[in-house]
Amino acid sequence: MTESVRAVRASVQIGSLTVDGFMLPDGSYRMSQTQAAECVGLSERNAREFLQSKALKTLLGEGYTPATSEIEPDAQQVRGSSRIRALPLEVVGAYWLWQTARGNKTALSLVMSLLTETLERRFDAAFGVTRTETERNELLSQRVQELEQDIREAFWVDDEARIERDHYERLLRENGIDPWGVPGAGNESG
Repeated sequence: MTESVRAVRASVQIGSLTVDGFMLPDGSYRMSQTQAAECVGLSERNAREFLQSKALKTLLGEGYTPATSEIEPDAQQVRGSSRIRALPLEVVGAYWLWQTARGNKTALSLVMSLLTETLERRFDAAFGVTRTETERNELLSQRVQELEQDIREAFWVDDEARIERDHYERLLRENGIDPWGVPGAGNESG
């Protein structure tokens, strides 16, 4: 279900990322599906396909139907500007989480950093620690960068092994051998 609404737009800082955030008249927030995908290094089409997938229902419940919104351009914007397809934040979160499960390293570092920040905010509140949003964004940016480096290093061996495996699999296939076939099965001449 898509509704067309006017919304208030604001820049939202997520660590080193800046996205357009939208507040609907009912006070709920949205983010464009294009930017949701770009934050984890993917195209808008990938986010659109996620909305049609079983994964969304798995993460948010079988009866969940995302109420995407079409945000009308601001009156100050140039004529002919296209409408923005916007997603509720719970859908953006589910999309990023799904991307981590699919091995998207950018999504993994972003989600892990945001999860840590969420816990840290609760602990800060419990212990009376006050931080500015600038401090929180700097910490988040630093965490994302550190996690991206750690993930690259952790997966480097896996990536190298995958490249080597693919090379040998290709060589076997080029020589008429099924690399995943059982040796001797069906090849016996009698």
